[in-house]
Amino acid sequence: MPLNYQTALSFIFAIEEINRNPHLLPNISLGYEFHNLLPSYWRLLESFFILHTGQNEMPNYTCGKESKSVALLTGTSWATSAQIGPLLELYKFPQVSFGSFNPMFGDNGQLPSVYQVASKDTSLVHGMVSLMLHFSWTWVGIIVAEGHKGLQFVSDIRGEAEKSRVCIAFVKMISSSYASYFYQIEKSIIAQEESPVNVVIIYYDTDSLNHVNHYIQLHLVTWKVWVTNSQWHADVAGRNFILDTFHGLLIFSHHHEKISGFKDFIQKATPSKYPEDTFLSLFWFQNFHCSLSEFDCSLKNCTPNASLAWLPENIFDPVMTDWSYDIYNAVYAVAYALQEMFIQQIQMPPMEDEGMFYPWQLHPFMKIIQFTSPAGEQVNLDLTRKVDANYNIVNLWNFPEGLRLRVKVGEFFSHSQFGQYLAISEDLIEWATEITELPHSSCSETCHPGFRKSLQEGKPVCCFVCTPCLENEIANGTDIEQCVMCPDQEYANIQRTRCLQKSVIFLSYEDPLGKTLAGIALSFTIITSAVLGLFVKHRDTPIAKANNRALSYTLLISLTFCFLCTLLFIGHPNTATCILQHTTFAVVFTVAVSTVLAKTITVVLAFKVIAPQRSMRQLLVSGAPNSIIPICSLIQLSICGVWMGTNPPYLDTDAHSEHGHIIIMCNKGSLTAFYCVLGYLGSLALLSFTVAFLARNLPDTFNEAKFLTFSMLVFCSVWVTFLPVYHSSKGKVMVAMEVFSMLASSAGLLVCIFAPKCFIILFRPERNSLHGFRVNKYPEEKVSF
Repeated sequence: MPLNYQTALSFIFAIEEINRNPHLLPNISLGYEFHNLLPSYWRLLESFFILHTGQNEMPNYTCGKESKSVALLTGTSWATSAQIGPLLELYKFPQVSFGSFNPMFGDNGQLPSVYQVASKDTSLVHGMVSLMLHFSWTWVGIIVAEGHKGLQFVSDIRGEAEKSRVCIAFVKMISSSYASYFYQIEKSIIAQEESPVNVVIIYYDTDSLNHVNHYIQLHLVTWKVWVTNSQWHADVAGRNFILDTFHGLLIFSHHHEKISGFKDFIQKATPSKYPEDTFLSLFWFQNFHCSLSEFDCSLKNCTPNASLAWLPENIFDPVMTDWSYDIYNAVYAVAYALQEMFIQQIQMPPMEDEGMFYPWQLHPFMKIIQFTSPAGEQVNLDLTRKVDANYNIVNLWNFPEGLRLRVKVGEFFSHSQFGQYLAISEDLIEWATEITELPHSSCSETCHPGFRKSLQEGKPVCCFVCTPCLENEIANGTDIEQCVMCPDQEYANIQRTRCLQKSVIFLSYEDPLGKTLAGIALSFTIITSAVLGLFVKHRDTPIAKANNRALSYTLLISLTFCFLCTLLFIGHPNTATCILQHTTFAVVFTVAVSTVLAKTITVVLAFKVIAPQRSMRQLLVSGAPNSIIPICSLIQLSICGVWMGTNPPYLDTDAHSEHGHIIIMCNKGSLTAFYCVLGYLGSLALLSFTVAFLARNLPDTFNEAKFLTFSMLVFCSVWVTFLPVYHSSKGKVMVAMEVFSMLASSAGLLVCIFAPKCFIILFRPERNSLHGFRVNKYPEEKVSF
């Protein structure tokens, strides 16, 4: 039975339904005749003259008026319409096509006598690409027929696919040549590529494309997912049907409402009811065990009460196809146009040949006709008013072999209240043979969360490599094109999939490092206070009086504040502590270092006084070295004043130095002023070290020149070491390094200068006397400086 035979039954059903309708063409019965248009120009010409004139013997003469046709309904092949169209145009004979919509016909005045019933397929590419996106199929192939519609489909789907980041792996234009089929299919579909294409879109438009099915069958391509349009069909009744190749096929067919009465019509359609239908008789003979009469070749001994509805759906599907639905609407379109024409004729004055008309008179009414079909759909033949079709997505089941069922698994609406709408029931889909899970078709593997896509030069956008997100960037989805930077208050987890809240840190008293440094500072403060108390208690002893007792007290007090000022760097900082930290540090350390300088100069002056022919006693007695302390301190205060007045330290946060932490810190404001403070302090220390170094060879009884030299060496070494370590540290470690340097340098001054004196006071009291001072180890030595 021909594949499009159901369209003939739909045609007959529509005519009988119209003839029974008292409101449509009342008192008029529609007739019909079939012409099997063979693919031969002369056969087409012969069929048209029979159709137009009512006879096939004398061209250009009209006979048999009672059987003359008023419109021609052409089938699914646009090649037939294109061949017969120019001939029909000569006679302005209406032609109504129930094939797929073709924008070529009717555009720019080409073949204006051709009318199309089918809806536009503009949204087909949108539906197919939406299906690709739903299943994440981004690497697909396309096979189309050669011709205008095939080229237009490729152009449309390429544009839509590029917008949606779906890549076309290959496009093959198939001609009717068997050799061409074999080459194209073998090279494009069968061959396994580096990035295999598991999903192929086949756009059918002509009957000849069934040869594509044949060659796919020959190569047993059973691992592909095929997506096609409603023009796809195969010989589902014959034993040569493609066994499992197209099992799992997904078909986009036009969405139509059910037409009531068609199923009953199918049940009652028999050869006895339509004896002139030779196709139906032949089908009955093949399926209902009939035999032929010896006299008139009529059927006999058939299965009693047989009906087409008895047959399995894989042999005869009672559900209307797109073509059957369109031919049903085409018959109604001609009927409504005829009714409008007859109504107009009734309203006009009577003519001589009343009741007679010519086919060309039907055109004005065909162009404007618009009606609601019995199924409730709006139908019109005007190309400018046609809407895009909606689609049912049908899945072909052919496993086990021979089942051949079409099951609706989804739908696509191009115009709904939600815009374009795709609905899929994945649990109903039977995938191709050998596919046990959701098929996968992509040029590259999916980039998981924490990775982003990096395009490869010279390759499509679907072919990429997965690159991990950079530090503090995340990608919380698959196939992300750009990683997202976490806010300053958050940081990326190890997997780079989400941002976590950063914890606030500073050098606190609860921190083990903070506790240790605070304990050391307080311990040295107590020790310094104890040393100060010891010197005050033994203030009248020679060792306490030596090298200016007042300077020793000043140095010890300043060292006490040096140890205590480190506590300003520990704990939660605020604006006040940020300002006090560096100003206090600058002032107290300047006092300490300038005191050491004063002590060093005092030692030098003392030995200059006792040296022969020297008269500097007045300078020493006047306390001139003591003035060094306020002068140096005043200079440092001036620098700090400029610092505080221009760009003082302020409370700041650092969200970038330590991963996962926000550091609360004191920003120094002006780095230039900060380094001026350190530079000035370093200059004083270097000057003190130089003077002490030059005085190191003076007599050493109660002489602290060597101790001052060594203490300043320790002090300078600590701060020289501090600078590179400080700049290479981050966060609370940087603050801890600053505190440690302050403690180490202060402790160096305390230990190097006062430890030997305390040792003599506590453990060698016999050396702490004038007798010990006068009995000098080198009484006769002359000293030059």
